[in-house]
Amino acid sequence: MEAVLELADVTVRRGTATLLDGVEWRVGADERWVVLGPNGAGKTTLLQLCSAQIHPTSGVVGVLGEVMGTVDVFELRPRIGLTSAAIADRIPRGERVADVVVSASYGVVGRWREHYDDLDHERAAQLLTEVGVAHLADRTFGTLSEGERKRVQIARALMTDPELLLLDEPAAGLDLGGREDLVSTLAVLAADPASPTTVLVSHHVEEIPPGFTHALLLRKGAVVAAGPLEETLTEPLLSETFGMQLQVSHSDGRWAARRRTRATSS
Repeated sequence: MEAVLELADVTVRRGTATLLDGVEWRVGADERWVVLGPNGAGKTTLLQLCSAQIHPTSGVVGVLGEVMGTVDVFELRPRIGLTSAAIADRIPRGERVADVVVSASYGVVGRWREHYDDLDHERAAQLLTEVGVAHLADRTFGTLSEGERKRVQIARALMTDPELLLLDEPAAGLDLGGREDLVSTLAVLAADPASPTTVLVSHHVEEIPPGFTHALLLRKGAVVAAGPLEETLTEPLLSETFGMQLQVSHSDGRWAARRRTRATSS
């Protein structure tokens, strides 16, 4: 299977801090991955590598058949769809939702004088429909709920028909209803064979949508485990990842974890 992402002995250091330490990871073209770990595990740093935003201190990072350091990242980045809090913060709050999405065609945040043809506008409208927010097209971004903004950002990330979709904690800040709406949206994308290879970063197994296939567990910048969900989302491995004894359950395609108490461990 062709690798969309391939990291070999990748380390990232900033000053005296090691953010990633000897990471080995391979993502195949038809896979849907979740990256799990506590705060400070290196998840966001990993996504910055995969989105060609930073280079490793050492090791080799392969993205979409290209090797970081030997390719023009400005040619590589349009092939990658990315959602993150940093991008969301740059979106003008007075921007029309339809323009938030269509402006991804030029890789800009905030429309200015660039021109878009009918096909661009049709694709933006189609994507807003696919993520369930077509009715918001003429609203301004600043008037949306947090959950609505998250889905608009996903539509924007898909605008350029990327080969790789990276979602950095898309459910952060959502209430229960907003989280469940987002998980449902991502489950539909995961089930579509035409959807790009997807990597979702999260703190919580409850945010893993049905249809996701693999997990990478990180702790203190190092890989605890990587592989199919059934092999990685085990109580011993998740307990090691989060530094506490956890009880893990799986039902109807969804995962859950909670701290194991004396009562549940007896």
